[in-house]
Amino acid sequence: MDKHSEASTAYLSAMQLDFPYSSSRLPSLRHGALVVEDAPAVFRIYGPGALTCLQGLLTNDLAAPGDGSLVYGAMLSPKGMILFDAWVLRETSGFTVVTSACARTAAVELFRRTLPPRLAKLADLTDTHRVAWFLGAAAPERLARAAGVSIPGHGNVLRMGPGDRWLAAGGTPTAPFTALLIAETEELADLTRRFEKSGSAMGETRDLTASRILAGWPALGREIDDKTLPPEVRFDELGGVSYTKGCYTGQETVARIHFRGHVNRSLRGLTIEGDAPLTDRALMLAGKDVGGVRSALFLEDRGMALAMVRREVETGAALTVGGRNAQVVALPF
Repeated sequence: MDKHSEASTAYLSAMQLDFPYSSSRLPSLRHGALVVEDAPAVFRIYGPGALTCLQGLLTNDLAAPGDGSLVYGAMLSPKGMILFDAWVLRETSGFTVVTSACARTAAVELFRRTLPPRLAKLADLTDTHRVAWFLGAAAPERLARAAGVSIPGHGNVLRMGPGDRWLAAGGTPTAPFTALLIAETEELADLTRRFEKSGSAMGETRDLTASRILAGWPALGREIDDKTLPPEVRFDELGGVSYTKGCYTGQETVARIHFRGHVNRSLRGLTIEGDAPLTDRALMLAGKDVGGVRSALFLEDRGMALAMVRREVETGAALTVGGRNAQVVALPF
């Protein structure tokens, strides 16, 4: 198994486990400062036609926010199904795309097939760069103190560090992180050590996953599979799709649902009694299967989960999952 396959397998294994999570960590997750190092797929796309090419692929609008912006969206199949979701950091010199490690092969294949080399060139930075995700409201200020630089505000992108080699962005208002920083692997490790010395804490993969679940944010391989449409996984609420930009692959399906139809299932929040991992993930309402749990974390007294649920099931509905009581709740938690 090569390095990429190992990384993808580790990522999916981490995402597929329901896990216990201490309620004592929630204050740091929401209001404190945690940093989690991660190895997602990272790409650089640049050239005279980079904006036009990416604008024709991403569900969201890259043109309107302008240079120095962070945008979330997805690349779709012609039928409107999500191939992979991504964060896109726009600079004058080009675009940096961050997506799941397990999407690396699909992303490379898509970009090589759709980006004309004379207009947009592709550089795969996955093996040389890592990403630090900063969690908690105090994290940007702590990062600024540790790095000796100003941290960009919500949805803004900024070059910083020695030789402007670091690329940082402030999270969007709905994002499951407050800031992110991309750098070469060794430099990022040095920076996160400084972050820790400033009084912050190094987090774990489970902190990143817990933050994602609490924010009601879908993940590839869990809430998103090859049959998932953007409206099914809260793309409207997350600011992940534009209905005013020009055409992009899969747009017809997404626009038709938005303006004239509806989806039959959607991503919803659940609270679940008990603190044990689930043995059965099917959601039942009056003996009828109405969906299934995709990701869950369990505190000492309850579980909190993301589930795909039939649209006729209302918020507040009482369900059962694995013989335990559950309730549909609004997202984010």
